[in-house]
Amino acid sequence: MAIVVQKYGGTSVGDVDRMKRVADRVARSHRGGNQTVVVVSAMGKTTDELVDMAARISEQPPERELDILLTAGERISMSLLAIALAERGVPAKSFTGSQAGIITDAVHGKARIVDITPGRVQGALEEGNVVIVAGFQGVSQDTKDITTLGRGGSDTTAVALAAALGADVCEIYTDVDGVFTADPRIVHDARKLDYVSYEEMLEMSAQGAGVLQVRSVEFGRNHDVRIHVRSSFSYTAGTWVGPEEDKVEDAIISGVAHDTSEAKMTVHGVPDTPGVASRLFSALAQTNVNIDMIVQNVSSDGRTDISFTLPRGDQPQALSVLEPLANEIHAEGINVDDNIAKVSLVGAGMKTHPGVAAKMFGALSTAGVNIEMISTSTIRVSVVVSKDQVEQAVLAVHDAFDLADEQVAQESN
Repeated sequence: MAIVVQKYGGTSVGDVDRMKRVADRVARSHRGGNQTVVVVSAMGKTTDELVDMAARISEQPPERELDILLTAGERISMSLLAIALAERGVPAKSFTGSQAGIITDAVHGKARIVDITPGRVQGALEEGNVVIVAGFQGVSQDTKDITTLGRGGSDTTAVALAAALGADVCEIYTDVDGVFTADPRIVHDARKLDYVSYEEMLEMSAQGAGVLQVRSVEFGRNHDVRIHVRSSFSYTAGTWVGPEEDKVEDAIISGVAHDTSEAKMTVHGVPDTPGVASRLFSALAQTNVNIDMIVQNVSSDGRTDISFTLPRGDQPQALSVLEPLANEIHAEGINVDDNIAKVSLVGAGMKTHPGVAAKMFGALSTAGVNIEMISTSTIRVSVVVSKDQVEQAVLAVHDAFDLADEQVAQESN
């Protein structure tokens, strides 16, 4: 019997009617002879509503208690789906993350999975049950406290379980048909990709494509889990994510991703002496602030400016760390810019095709988009632009590399 892990996001289980449709799909997999494990997110906007309630009570709720609160949404989903399957004559057992053996570190809100002990899950499967697991959560191996994995953590739960169980496939069900060359909400003729390599998907996820959480792709790559991103509202094929060598297409560029959730922070007038940058970024790392792009200006009169991007939600934490440190090293000040966006061009083919960056910069120039920062890897070029120009930038780059779905483009014309 094949082992299939399915993950359903908040939109897919957004209300009772959608929960019933998910139960129909799961029942179909079970009756088809598969051992089926289902990972569920909280219904609709439940997590946001819980965060809002906590914020109305406290500006800084205790992280431990906030994690316990936020895991309630997924527990509701798993129970309702188990009830819906029972109504369809399908035996099912639901488990919280800790019951399913999701072991994490002790970092609340951003916990990382360190081990999976899926004994109870395997036992329930062998008894003939569909197993339903609450996504986004686990238990700390040190403190035994409930932890959460961060936004999109249910993706990571699903792929990690698939790896631990040796699943044949991990199906990620969402409200879109797969992975597109750009966000279809901005680029209406964006093309659905049939296959994306792990490396390309890692870059696209890290640069703002919201289809898969970065850590879920890392798990897939590290444990050779084939991931199928598809819509929960149809039975059409979606996008497969797997090894580069299995990729049939030979496209130079796979897609354009964008991210409007970051801010730019600049520490002005930093003494240009060895070890200063290390002190700044070590302090941020110790408080679990994730830094993305970094640019240091050319030194002038023994001082320089260091700019970097970070998640907007990490700003208060970063400032609380950097302000006393800036005084200590005699920097001239700190500036924060919330009005930025990141636009990234991703494709494994650019490793062997020179001129990709120049073509991207030319398209942005023609569109009147100013570039504030640049960062590259072997398969990615990223730029920071004004948030007001992000749609303009995405459309210009997507068009410059001819990534549109020709049929959709013709129909729209």
